[in-house]
Amino acid sequence: QVQLVESGGGLVQAGGSLRLSCAASGRFFTINVMGWYRQGPGKQRELVATITNGGSTIYGDSVKGRFTISRDNGKNTVYLQMDSLKPVDTAVYYCNAQARISLLSGISGYWGQGTQVTVSS
Repeated sequence: QVQLVESGGGLVQAGGSLRLSCAASGRFFTINVMGWYRQGPGKQRELVATITNGGSTIYGDSVKGRFTISRDNGKNTVYLQMDSLKPVDTAVYYCNAQARISLLSGISGYWGQGTQVTVSS
């Protein structure tokens, strides 16, 4: 069982910055990958960024150069620094973790409840 709790969302003006946090808790063997996805109004959920235990990152094309993902493995926490925000970034941002709850378990995906980010003009 893995619980993910996001924080840091809010309202910001275009060009501003926000920092999102997601902390994982519960019983698990290992969390291999953590990341962020978002879903804007009338849109499908899309990849924002992911990061592995070793620090390898992947970014969605729409956020490259503006967002930075980082991870504190000791705290099982992932962060998303969002700079140069645009109105098109307005969405619910969801934390995701790919984890094993035991050595014999396969990798399963877990989701947080989401945090709203609204960017005004």
